[in-house]
Amino acid sequence: MSAVTRSLRSATKQLRVPSRLAANLSIRSASVGAARLNGSIISSRSNFSTSINRQSGAPVMPAAAREYDPEIKDIADYVANKPIDSDLAFDTARWILLDTLGCGLEGLRFKECTKLLGPIVPGTVVPNGTKVPGTPYVLDPVNGAFNIGAMIRWLDFNDCWLAAEWGHPSDNLGAILAVADWINRTNKAGGNLAGGKIFTIKDVLESMIKAHEIQGCLALLNSYNKVGLDHVVLVKVASTAVVSKMLGLNEKQIADAVTQAWVDGQSLRTYRHSPNTMSRKSWAAGDACQRAVNLALKVMKGEAGVPTVLSAPVWGFYDVLFKGKKFEFQRPYGSYVMENVLFKVSYPAEFHSQTAVEASEKIFHQLKAMGKSAADIKGITCRTHEACIRIIDKQFKPMDNFADRDHCIQYMCSVMLVFGRLEATDYTDGGEAATSELVESLRQKIKCVEDPQFTKDYHDPALRTISNALTVELNDGTVLEEVVVEAPLGHRLRREEAKPVILAKYKRHLGPHLPEARVNELVELGQDPKKLEAMTVDEYVDLYAVKDSKFL
Repeated sequence: MSAVTRSLRSATKQLRVPSRLAANLSIRSASVGAARLNGSIISSRSNFSTSINRQSGAPVMPAAAREYDPEIKDIADYVANKPIDSDLAFDTARWILLDTLGCGLEGLRFKECTKLLGPIVPGTVVPNGTKVPGTPYVLDPVNGAFNIGAMIRWLDFNDCWLAAEWGHPSDNLGAILAVADWINRTNKAGGNLAGGKIFTIKDVLESMIKAHEIQGCLALLNSYNKVGLDHVVLVKVASTAVVSKMLGLNEKQIADAVTQAWVDGQSLRTYRHSPNTMSRKSWAAGDACQRAVNLALKVMKGEAGVPTVLSAPVWGFYDVLFKGKKFEFQRPYGSYVMENVLFKVSYPAEFHSQTAVEASEKIFHQLKAMGKSAADIKGITCRTHEACIRIIDKQFKPMDNFADRDHCIQYMCSVMLVFGRLEATDYTDGGEAATSELVESLRQKIKCVEDPQFTKDYHDPALRTISNALTVELNDGTVLEEVVVEAPLGHRLRREEAKPVILAKYKRHLGPHLPEARVNELVELGQDPKKLEAMTVDEYVDLYAVKDSKFL
């Protein structure tokens, strides 16, 4: 029996007072005893309430108002007060919007995705709710954010940001679009959300630019994967910040909401890595969007923040989850990330493999011209960067499922070398590629080695290349000339080259879901910036709406 428990029992027995009063007196007695053991007598009430904290080393926090962590203040100030005036950022955001929505509709073709979508209670239709593109669903904004976020990310084909941490900033569109659509429909029906504001697509583009910037700048010099955390924590933080602004919250409330996003126990990366690779990696961003909207709505109702959520000794994010290290920053918040973001244009593949798959496509055609094929390959050396090796180098690991295959550089290159293609269906269990003995044997012949210069260029703010180089040796001893691809199609250095391909990708993704006339209307609208930006969000989302879908 502990000393405190004995003290409580003794006090109750000796005083013979009513139980509630006895408990109060006993607590005071135990507290004073604890204070004396510490060498001084202080207020019994304050000592009792903080004794556990003291034992674990955390200081007693003063009752006075605390300053917010500067990292939190910077985000809130940026979102609340800094306008975006970069034409390049807005132009890029427009292309990202089209590409991301197209990727979302393409995700609907997979039952593994659609089984998670729709209302929590089947048949529920929320009045003036969020419409989910490509579906008949009308949902509350929290669940709407999950639905849109999950379908966007499902095929790993939307944009990408590579730095100390990796991620896909257009994931934030799940939260942004859901909230903007819901606010518009509610306000047009007589509501007064965010002061009655009606959002246009330009408002959405600005929110996207800011979400990209927050996620990307937090990722530039800070690696969350090295402490086992998934990058979707940054989606949640960025979405929470911009959605709070959209809801009409002031700068302090935005800060409060952002602190709440950091409080959550963050997602582990284990679902992206052996031996636990599985489909949660495809809906993790939707989960982050959902949490972001939920937290922002709680703060809108008056919930307070946690000012030192990052820096608090023992209990803060830095001490609990970041090994005591503070975030580092390369640049202030602006529009850098949107201006430099990477489009996934050519292949639905984890981005660190894009240049390797492009090199494989060149080798496929080279072998064909020589009268040879993938069956004639003895071995391949892939000269690559450190992040590629850490994430997708799985030379000898069995390919257990879709999630394993689309995160294995050897598998992706092998499919291209064998079939001359890499499509989303090539990852599916039981498919032609997944069951190919030649793909499997070739996969185990591809060895990755790090090139320090490739790694350096990967982190260089002026380059940000994702280089891969393949050297092929044939069974007859012939060694083909190394094929090097440094910047993938969709990189800032190849942006103009990529735009026609991005547009074709968008149109291809819309085709299975919408009538041809509607597809053409959306493609034409997407190429008219002034008309698109002036359109209200709900009217634009209506263009993607369907009454029924053969994929649901």
